[in-house]
Amino acid sequence: MNSAADRNAGEPKGIASAGNRPLDPIPDESFAQFREAADGKPAGVRFLAFNTVVDVEAYGEPEACKAAFLEAIRLCRSYERLFSRTLPHSDISRINGAAGQPVAVDPLTYDLVSKALRYCEQGEGAFDITVGPLVRLWDFHAGKVADPKALAEAAKHVNWRNVELWQEPAAEQGEKADSGTCLVRMADPQAMLDVGGIAKGWIADALVEALEPYGFDGLIVNLGGNVAVHGSKPSGEPWRVGVRDPRNPEQLIGAVPLANGSAVTSGIYERTFTGSDDRTYHHILNPRTGMPADTDVAGVTLLAERSIDAEGFSTTLLALGTERGIALVHRHPEIDQAFFVDRDGLITPAWS
Repeated sequence: MNSAADRNAGEPKGIASAGNRPLDPIPDESFAQFREAADGKPAGVRFLAFNTVVDVEAYGEPEACKAAFLEAIRLCRSYERLFSRTLPHSDISRINGAAGQPVAVDPLTYDLVSKALRYCEQGEGAFDITVGPLVRLWDFHAGKVADPKALAEAAKHVNWRNVELWQEPAAEQGEKADSGTCLVRMADPQAMLDVGGIAKGWIADALVEALEPYGFDGLIVNLGGNVAVHGSKPSGEPWRVGVRDPRNPEQLIGAVPLANGSAVTSGIYERTFTGSDDRTYHHILNPRTGMPADTDVAGVTLLAERSIDAEGFSTTLLALGTERGIALVHRHPEIDQAFFVDRDGLITPAWS
């Protein structure tokens, strides 16, 4: 069969060989601000990736910090070139453009997508990584409301069960053997992947694991609302992660202590606009309709040992609302705690 799998089977697998592909330019890729440790504050770096501000901070030797920060930037560039929905040569874009044919992908992409499907299965229909056809109909920057008829048609192609993954066994080549090929196919040719609702959780875990060998006393990774930490401050105190006020996202209405784990915040205030009908539209879409989810929750903050767990459930809990969201938290021991914030700023913890 002359499929996409046949055409792509020889493509590199793994970040180390990703340079053989065209390197799509990333917006503001050259921007990076490094900060040395001073006055009890950790060393840090700030850069832009995944359409957000990324901050990495660490308590450690200056040379180790600088090397780790450069590695964090390198990894984030590689991850974005694999997982982006908009970069034309990313694995996700290639899957979406394959019209239902199998596509050979990097093992990291395979890992992310396979893990994401677990949260789709457990999300009670509120989380689906195949919402791509719906997302592209909205323009939150320009304040454009999606056409209802177009949404109804696109919603027919949203179903995470259409994602097929498998691995071809390694092929013997004399004394050499390759590592096999990871393949992804959309059973519905018009379906589209969008892993934006879970990729940062996967990335935060990967960054913490990659930077641990640098021997830091404390490390914190902040991917714009997704925070993962390892270790503590020199004083022994845990890190504190702020909970946003949905009425004024620039302000905090609380903070939670965190050590060796992750906190992820999702809010309807992250991307929103008021339409010509004076209705407020937010970016958390109902996968069944393509319209913003009808929820009593304006923001939710999750605490979990793994960032992918916190990220994977955050959108679901926000969309389900307080009552159903708390019930889901109680069914999943991997969620340590969740705080639901309503539009008036009232905080309801899942565990009192």
